[in-house]
Amino acid sequence: MNRPHVTLKLASSLDGRIATASGESRWITGEASRAEVHRMRATADAVMIGAGTARTDDPSLLARTDPQPARQPTRVVISAGLDLSPTGKLFADLDRSPLLIIGTGAADAGRMASLEAAGALVQLVDAALGGGVNLAAALQLLASAGLARVLVEGGGELTASLVGANLVDRLEWMRGAIVLGAEGKPAIGSLALERLEDAPRWRRVALRELGPDLWESYDRV
Repeated sequence: MNRPHVTLKLASSLDGRIATASGESRWITGEASRAEVHRMRATADAVMIGAGTARTDDPSLLARTDPQPARQPTRVVISAGLDLSPTGKLFADLDRSPLLIIGTGAADAGRMASLEAAGALVQLVDAALGGGVNLAAALQLLASAGLARVLVEGGGELTASLVGANLVDRLEWMRGAIVLGAEGKPAIGSLALERLEDAPRWRRVALRELGPDLWESYDRV
């Protein structure tokens, strides 16, 4: 396998929503679940998100554990057009962890220069057939950099693209005891499935309680 091992982490309501229609998401799951996510980050070589999540949530993606990990994971943002502002928590913590932004060859050169001037590493890969970043190529890029374990933390479009391309090896799903309804934002975006037989299949390997939350672990079939 010429790519890293990919773990997808989802934190959602019982009905699979990661935010309300207005984007409110803090906090759907509880403190125990969030502590587990930080432990996952501490054991990963890289933590990956999409550009939409970077813009909306302004995360740091650092592992906050006690004690602190000896090494923080590399932060990776998938952004085809490099449409990110060179500000926020991702850029405030460059002394603790590198920030790698992966775009495509069609990205604006000025945006690339602005991000690099702010301290980010920018790499370009081929575009996918339907547009966006070719995620298989992005993962191969991470493997070539020695990053063997990648934790993906959203959002819904990136998640759907990885699942649909069969690029996720393990699924860690935390569910809070709350229901948000159909207007909430889905944990996994559109997969454009017409037949059940085309749906990605998973094998549950663990089920645990984390306070009021459920934590399910699945391996790809």
